[in-house]
Amino acid sequence: MRQVVFVAGALQPAVDELRDVLGLDICFRDPGVAEFGLENALLPVNGNFLEVVSPTKEGTTAGRYLERRGGAGGYMLLFQCDDAAAVRERLLAKGLRAVWCHDEPDCVATHYHPQDLPGAIVSIDSMSHAGDWHKELADWKWAGPAWRQHVATERVQALAAVEIRAEDPGALGARWSDVFERPLGRSANGAPAIAFDNITVRFVEAQDESCHGITGVDILPQDRNAILAAAEARGLRTGDNQMRLAGVTVTLI
Repeated sequence: MRQVVFVAGALQPAVDELRDVLGLDICFRDPGVAEFGLENALLPVNGNFLEVVSPTKEGTTAGRYLERRGGAGGYMLLFQCDDAAAVRERLLAKGLRAVWCHDEPDCVATHYHPQDLPGAIVSIDSMSHAGDWHKELADWKWAGPAWRQHVATERVQALAAVEIRAEDPGALGARWSDVFERPLGRSANGAPAIAFDNITVRFVEAQDESCHGITGVDILPQDRNAILAAAEARGLRTGDNQMRLAGVTVTLI
């Protein structure tokens, strides 16, 4: 997994929360997201990314999602693989629908319909110039040409896990396991979970309709006290090692 995307009604306040509390820097604002009626900002966490998107017009998919949720929250997950075209062929044969495709010499990417793979809008991408794409700082087109210069590690070491809530977490975990061809195991608290190369995705029970989808992100801190103090100062701290950022529960592990 390379990128976790949040959606917010207003871009800058959500970005400021992530910057001020986690000590991150903006590496890119992608003009290409205007195609979806959005504006955005990306913030690197070593070689992975947190992105915030916000609608700039009426009638967008992101805007409708915000209305259903009743506010900001998790929205998309972007994964990197060796050959996204081959993955697309396999998943279309399984009955998944592609809602957006990008086929260029430097990058192949596909967004899949969230009704076919619930829990998030999932994109599976490959970068032709990535070399060993398992490496922490492998190429990632969507972060712009100079993102490595904006990596800040004073407070945060890495993203560790993403939490997805669903009515039937076991069934959703099994669906993701089948699509990604990864075994479905258990997290430390017993929730169904899939271990990707760098991040774990766990599936937990949703309490109501508003808390379906991506509701949590676990972070490995570099400076736990500084993060918690910044969250406290903004009134965003919700527990001993938890805070609410961009509509998502962030837990320091």
